[in-house]
Amino acid sequence: YEKSDYISLQIKAMGGHYLFQEKQYLGRDATWISVRMILVLFCFIAYYLNLENLPSRQLFFIVGVGVIVVTVTMIYMVHYKTLIDGKFLILSGLWSSKLVKIDLYNIAKVELKPYSSFIFNNPVYNLHKNGKIRFYSGGKDAVWLTDKEGLVYIIGSHKAEEFARAVMEAKRKLAAKDG
Repeated sequence: YEKSDYISLQIKAMGGHYLFQEKQYLGRDATWISVRMILVLFCFIAYYLNLENLPSRQLFFIVGVGVIVVTVTMIYMVHYKTLIDGKFLILSGLWSSKLVKIDLYNIAKVELKPYSSFIFNNPVYNLHKNGKIRFYSGGKDAVWLTDKEGLVYIIGSHKAEEFARAVMEAKRKLAAKDG
């Protein structure tokens, strides 16, 4: 894993602090940045080669600059935040997204797996599909949580190993309190 400035990871004692905290930013996935930069490159090449038709030439330039502005803006937009707070895993999403609170006591299995076999993955928040609930904004790895009813949560993370360790630590502390 690379050191990244877009992850705020804190593993602290449970006494009033988060066991795990991570912010996933919408525009920092390298694959989609590459796609947008290829689009910008196309616009600027078309702008340079289109010498005769001034209005379409200007349009290519405006679209290229617009894509750059949108890309820079998206780099600073938090897609969702993951917190482990005592007995809950809390996922809070972008703007008006509904807060998702998962009771760690009901989690039966914690697995560390790749998020998907695809190269391109779209960012999703609370996507219910095929009996699984997905959360993703970038990276290759994910933590797969299965609850006691068989519902699977797939949570993409840039620091999936630390995330899985924090979930298991929180579950261990919950079991110690009950036992």
